[in-house]
Amino acid sequence: MKFLKLQQVMDKTTLCRSSIYNLIKAGEFPENVTVMGKRKAWLESEVEDWMMEKVESEQHRPLNLV
Repeated sequence: MKFLKLQQVMDKTTLCRSSIYNLIKAGEFPENVTVMGKRKAWLESEVEDWMMEKVESEQHRPLNLV
């Protein structure tokens, strides 16, 4: 299990800080967890699962040929 800091999540997903927090607020991105009392971090596995879901949903999206 590996924790990611915000910058690492931003680098991995190519999302900006505000997009990450907006997606969390909408319930569409993994929430961060408190580590060592007050530091916030994300589980790398949850972020990677979210990324895989996005890739898979794009692959199954019908093409708009019009």
